[in-house]
Amino acid sequence: MDSSLHEVWQAASGRPFVPAIGKDNQFLFAFLLVVLGLGLSGAFALNRSLVNVPLLGVPASLALALGVVYMFYHVHHPPIFRAVASSTRPLYQLLKSIGFTNKVHVEITENGLRFAADHGRVMQGVAHWSKSLFTTYTANIPRSDDDDDDNEVLPSFQISLPALLETLQIFGATDAAARQAKADADPYRSNLRNYRPDAFSNQTLGMSGTCSLSYTQEGEPFSIVLEEAGVKTTCNLTTYMAEIPDDIPFDIEDISFKIITQARVLLDALGEIAPSQPDKLTLTASRREPFLRLSSAGALGSSSVDFARGKDLLETFTVRDTKWRQTFKFDIIKSASEAMRIASKVSLRGDRQGVLTGLSFLDFRFVPYAENDDEDDEDGDDGEGSEAL
Repeated sequence: MDSSLHEVWQAASGRPFVPAIGKDNQFLFAFLLVVLGLGLSGAFALNRSLVNVPLLGVPASLALALGVVYMFYHVHHPPIFRAVASSTRPLYQLLKSIGFTNKVHVEITENGLRFAADHGRVMQGVAHWSKSLFTTYTANIPRSDDDDDDNEVLPSFQISLPALLETLQIFGATDAAARQAKADADPYRSNLRNYRPDAFSNQTLGMSGTCSLSYTQEGEPFSIVLEEAGVKTTCNLTTYMAEIPDDIPFDIEDISFKIITQARVLLDALGEIAPSQPDKLTLTASRREPFLRLSSAGALGSSSVDFARGKDLLETFTVRDTKWRQTFKFDIIKSASEAMRIASKVSLRGDRQGVLTGLSFLDFRFVPYAENDDEDDEDGDDGEGSEAL
């Protein structure tokens, strides 16, 4: 295929046809055109002549043709969203990272899908399905009457996160069940023959056939079609009225510190602290040693992990003031551990009011404990509150 033609084809797939008449007015406009066309056709039938062909015949044909097209488009309108992926593994991993809630808010954009989860107003997680994860991606975003893009209303709804996760791993669960059944039926099973997934299995490669996703119209189910080796599974997940959670405010213009480190390093640090069963986690970023410290205290004792300043551990380290220190609930910080397992790097940023965030394909925001001078701090620090916001 010619390269220029291929580029035109790819560009056209991302810019579907959008009629000049809005969806709400299409039927009325089509009805008026059909009535006008029938009227002109009747007038032309009664007064057939060469003079009336351009005056009545041609306008009648155009009105009927355009009216039928708009009426057909109104009845058979394209879906709001449609995409096809060759692997469900990255989709599943991103969603599992925010699996601390039952329902997620889904927002469809031209660049991908945004899944927002809220946990008691002290933690928010956002997962992004970029359009680059799909082999084909089409989003017919309704346009407002104004040319201002700020007035654009993105399609959104709520959906059950456990149901969506179970759907995305249907073929993976089937492979695991088949291997287990085969292992149980083998009387010569040993440590050398335990039926682990080989290098070319679907679980290892993350290739579970074809996954097609679609959302036709507002209020309709979110449809997922999985197909592998001639077996097709269709799942229609119920959508709920969108309840957009208020974002935890993070002042991007007032950042107190910024740190970029490897995800496995931060995950190992949390793993060292977890055995003491802490209730709180204090994060301290300072210009002096220790440059970054994670400290906690729990029922089984206290522990802390210090990070030396260097490219091997802290690739980027910036602290605006002398010290930034906030205390968070350990359980909500631990909820982001699944994201750290699949991430390569973590970017930690904190603003002056204490909100902690990490921004990438996965975005988490944590609210610190409120400062309370009337109660003693359990960790023996500077009174970093005992009541969560």
